[in-house]
Amino acid sequence: MHAPTAARLSRRRFVQGASALAAGLALSPASIPALRADSRKLPFMISLAEWSLHRTLFAGQLDHLDFPKVAKQDYDIEAIELVNQFFKDKARDTAYLGEFKKRADGLGVKILLIMVDGEGSLGDPDPARRKAAVENHHKWVEAAKYFNCHSIRVNADTRGQGSFEEQMDRAADGLRQLAQFAGKRGLNVIVENHGGLSSNGAWLAGVMKKVNLPNCGTLPDFGNFRVSDSEEYDRYQGVTEMMPFAKAVSAKSHDFDADGNEVHTDYLRMMKIVLAAGYRGYVGIEYEGQRLNEPEGIRATKALLERVRKEVQWT
Repeated sequence: MHAPTAARLSRRRFVQGASALAAGLALSPASIPALRADSRKLPFMISLAEWSLHRTLFAGQLDHLDFPKVAKQDYDIEAIELVNQFFKDKARDTAYLGEFKKRADGLGVKILLIMVDGEGSLGDPDPARRKAAVENHHKWVEAAKYFNCHSIRVNADTRGQGSFEEQMDRAADGLRQLAQFAGKRGLNVIVENHGGLSSNGAWLAGVMKKVNLPNCGTLPDFGNFRVSDSEEYDRYQGVTEMMPFAKAVSAKSHDFDADGNEVHTDYLRMMKIVLAAGYRGYVGIEYEGQRLNEPEGIRATKALLERVRKEVQWT
């Protein structure tokens, strides 16, 4: 079945959500979906996060423009998640973006989202710097729209200043401003657990509730639960708390045992949590280990996700 593009889906759902809000209805922040798998065939689809090849890219051994080809030809993956660090100065370069899109489209590769870093703290204590950070992200919203992505992934950084609640309020303020801008363009703004309070699942869920916009959600990452140097949040609890708002999922991997299982995360347990929340979208491979090289790590993660997918289909 031919599905509508993510941008059209998001745009239509955003308009519907805005109308419902005007009517005084309480909407779930996750009411704008991302691209979804066909639940009659597979419980979830597999995508490839560009960060899985960050060492190869930083070393100049892979050109960002060739990432769609590598995903398709080397790993048989037809959906990708970009990282802005690898085309940081190209957000407004339509010739460059056009070349990347042409290559992806020519291979039948979907560009799902752009992971955005280094554009300022959306929960900055200073309102002027917070506003500047929001505006710094605008160009990536426009780039994502050009690519027909469903989302940009951002960080809920608060610079670690203020109480639990104060930091929640500031993060919600910055995210609300950015989500309002993105929503007019049919895009979601999604937050990854990425260290500090953002790795506290209860805190991030609270931020989502405060934003309370249908195009602002989460991107639960299986591995990023380091709250501080001395504190690790329970990853299964954290993903459970974030899943009601999830529009993408990152299957972080580092190392594998002799049976092909990830040694830090029980993927079967984690994917049962993901699916129990009603999520039927893409799950992104994000290999970040050292023992296996990047191609080996990507293939090991993909094989594990494929095995788990077969198991959960019958549970």
